[in-house]
Amino acid sequence: MAMSPSKPDRSADPFRVMLVDDSAVIRGLFARTLETDPEIEIVASVSDGQMAVTTLEKNVGKIEVVVLDIEMPRMDGLTALPKLIEVDRDIAVVMASTLTERNADISLRALALGAKDYIPKPSSTRELTSAEAFKRELSAKVKAFGTHRRNRRGERLPGKRAFSAERRATAAPVAAPAAPAATEVTVRPVGREMPRVLAIGSSTGGPQALFKLLGALPKTLGLPILLTQHMPPTFTTILAEHIKRSTGWDCVEATDGMPVVTGRVHLARGDHHMRVTGTPASPVLRLDQGAPENFCRPAVDPMMRSIVEVFGGRALAVILTGMGHDGQKGCATLVEAGGTVVAQDEASSVVWGMPGAVARAGLCSAVLPLGEIAAWVQKQTMRRAA
Repeated sequence: MAMSPSKPDRSADPFRVMLVDDSAVIRGLFARTLETDPEIEIVASVSDGQMAVTTLEKNVGKIEVVVLDIEMPRMDGLTALPKLIEVDRDIAVVMASTLTERNADISLRALALGAKDYIPKPSSTRELTSAEAFKRELSAKVKAFGTHRRNRRGERLPGKRAFSAERRATAAPVAAPAAPAATEVTVRPVGREMPRVLAIGSSTGGPQALFKLLGALPKTLGLPILLTQHMPPTFTTILAEHIKRSTGWDCVEATDGMPVVTGRVHLARGDHHMRVTGTPASPVLRLDQGAPENFCRPAVDPMMRSIVEVFGGRALAVILTGMGHDGQKGCATLVEAGGTVVAQDEASSVVWGMPGAVARAGLCSAVLPLGEIAAWVQKQTMRRAA
């Protein structure tokens, strides 16, 4: 008698996920994608927001990450979101939606209500089945938010040893370790030159960080701002509108050939790298769809390299919360030219990947809580103005 293949063993203490989508097909595809990683386990799969809230109420502490659809019957994702957070303040919710202008707007509104992030899902099951970049991003975000939650709570991360379900049920409990100590970094002196441009790179958790940072920066800063946020098309269009509305800054989605203007935030368009060309007196933006860098397009590194080509070291870079290490190589080039880098600190970051990479590499002149970065940036623009 042939035996059916068993599921791959989970790691000890895998990250526990609930999927919420009115399509059973989509939930099944999500589950198969996530459970190819032994450090992730699907513990619940439901079809609407009301069921999600009820399920979480019965499993507080047992569910760590929720992948939440936006459009569902009975209770949609935006309505369910604050109810889920009310049940468990530490729950990490990732909004999942197709790439429409309406859903992009809802996803950004969800961030203001407490969602950790969003993920644009392919528009059809056929596209979803073959979308390797989406699958990689979904798994990475679940693990990043699961890690962040456990670190905050002083809980153990998934173990390296694999356990079958039977063995896991009888395994002796292991005491949770103390919360990890803050990472030590070495800072360097600020750059020699007065900055003539401010460059910002951000990713996971970036929109909310951007609203806070830009909202605190004075409109009299006297510098043009170049911003690369890892986002797909449509989302960047909506993000520019949200930044303008919530911070008062003139924020525009970049177009090819656009002049770089002092007092304006120039946001890289989704699926396009943004580079600056021309001269320091007359800088111009160029957009291209060159190969992704660090799995990203737009990416921070090409923006940073181009800034050095035009402005040399007369630039100030801010690296905010985000997964991965995009921006590290570009910031290294900037520092070598005499520029200055500041990174968001670990405690205030949703994910300390990008800022952690530049901080650990010794590229930063400061590593600060998000709420202190604006004042520090302003100080650097005025230190030789007197």
